[in-house]
Amino acid sequence: MDAMLLQGKVLMAHSTCPVADLRQVARLPHRCRNVRRSLHVSAQAASVTARQKAGTETAKAEPTPSIDTTHVPIETGKGTDPDHVADGVGSSGPDIEVDSVLAKELSENGFRSTRRTKIICTIGPKSSSEEMLATLAAGGMNCARLNMSHGDHEWHKTVINRIRKLNKDNGYSVAIMMDTEGSEVHLNELKQPQKAEAGEEFVLTIRNPAVIEGKKGLGVSYEAFVDDVQVGDHVVVDGGMVTLDVLEKAGPDVRCQVADPGIILSRANLTFRRNGTIVRARNSMLPVLSSKDWLDIDFAIQMDVDFIAVSFVKTADVINNLKSYLSSRSSKVIEIVAKIESHDSVPNAQDIIEASDAVMIARGDLGAQIPLEDVPSVQKEIVMRCRQQGKPVIVASHLLQSMIEYPTPTRAEVADISDVVRQRADALMLSGESAAGAYPDKAVAVLRAVSGRIEEWCRQEKYGQIVLPNLAPNADGRVSEELCASASVMANALGASAIFVYTRRGYMANFLSRCRPDCPIFAFTDQQDVRQRMNLRWGVMPFRLDFSANPEENVDTTFKLLKRRDLVKEGELVIVVSDIRPDDQSVVRSVQIRRVP
Repeated sequence: MDAMLLQGKVLMAHSTCPVADLRQVARLPHRCRNVRRSLHVSAQAASVTARQKAGTETAKAEPTPSIDTTHVPIETGKGTDPDHVADGVGSSGPDIEVDSVLAKELSENGFRSTRRTKIICTIGPKSSSEEMLATLAAGGMNCARLNMSHGDHEWHKTVINRIRKLNKDNGYSVAIMMDTEGSEVHLNELKQPQKAEAGEEFVLTIRNPAVIEGKKGLGVSYEAFVDDVQVGDHVVVDGGMVTLDVLEKAGPDVRCQVADPGIILSRANLTFRRNGTIVRARNSMLPVLSSKDWLDIDFAIQMDVDFIAVSFVKTADVINNLKSYLSSRSSKVIEIVAKIESHDSVPNAQDIIEASDAVMIARGDLGAQIPLEDVPSVQKEIVMRCRQQGKPVIVASHLLQSMIEYPTPTRAEVADISDVVRQRADALMLSGESAAGAYPDKAVAVLRAVSGRIEEWCRQEKYGQIVLPNLAPNADGRVSEELCASASVMANALGASAIFVYTRRGYMANFLSRCRPDCPIFAFTDQQDVRQRMNLRWGVMPFRLDFSANPEENVDTTFKLLKRRDLVKEGELVIVVSDIRPDDQSVVRSVQIRRVP
């Protein structure tokens, strides 16, 4: 609260209520964070509501107004938060763009039962058609991931254009994530997946595998492969999908026998283990971004994707370098997703999280490089750190591995998904399940159903709340942070149906998402690319709306348009968070407690 008092004075819309009312508010449960320093704003809002309620009881002859509006503005000087410069300014528009899937979910389940955890689908041969993309989007896909380890630029361009058309035709906000291949050791391109039976022999080679006679040959991308492995080592394929024992080295070839059978996929990642420990030889010196990766990044810039995921990040340096590269070549904001999936990334996780825009925990490759028993604790630690830093966190790999072949998941997989949702991760990601699996649409349906049910349980049990540290680098930014924290506390205490936030860059929506309120966050923006990026944030339901220069008109227009679509009902209570820039160019930030007229 010190930051707020330093920045300006608190203006009350009405006289304050008795001290007892303020004490009552101060006893509210700290569900979002340790909010004692921000309860001053919340207490004032609640006190005005209490005073109005008391006034109504005293003068019953006075009719109840159709709109209950409580403003708690904080008047400050010119802000440095990017949202303060942009929000609430623009031209008015007659309609609002809303995802038809979200609209259906809201009308069927209501605000508070709407799914908050986002779903990312990897697009591959089984899901790249217009029909399947439409099915996945209708089923709840929030973001489409393009794995640059497979397919050429022309294929990916076709998929991107199909997703863009899908968004335009249906009002969707499906975001696009391009995932770099990385420089780790992997197999070369295969014409089709190969089944590896127990005891079967393969030859891994750095030359053309077609010249090998009598045995199945698999090409390896890494020239020093033969130098790094020894007889007796274990070659782990694709994070454990198949394990091979090294029997013999002969020139450029390594003869191996299948120890753990499975399916070998094209361009699968390879790791080497010796006496139970990962081998970090010359392969540890490979760069994070290869020359191919930089060409793929240029392609991503050209195609205006929303996210670029960087594979096998080791330190924060590569993230900072890529950010500089993007800022010099792209006029659009492209967020960087750091993938925690290597032995080197774990000790540097905190620096990587702070440098990146979002984080992905790729458990498949990570589990091949650290002990399996450490994966759950590392996952939980990274999820918690990302939540504290306000960075979206994605949990990926092996969520529904059995559904690559079967139409229903194992009960253990359902339990695993439930645990991720209880940790309040922002998103769940399907890999092979949606890219090459037989039932991509059913896999999405399982994620949607399980996450929705467990989120409901978390709200009932008040599970998964953590203490959030201050992030803002200056006093002005802290005002926005505290305002959103207070709005979240008020929404939980008052049982609000939703939190409305108006933003052009998504910063205020991100602050609100970090608090994990019980109700959904309706984020309104006039920028489609911002809308798509917000679709990765936990609990954020993004809408596109042409803004009016009058912030109050934006709120009224929103109510009318949502009522027209039967997405809100008269009398529902919502919390409105906004930054208002009046004619004198000062910034007035406010939390409003509103009822739908």
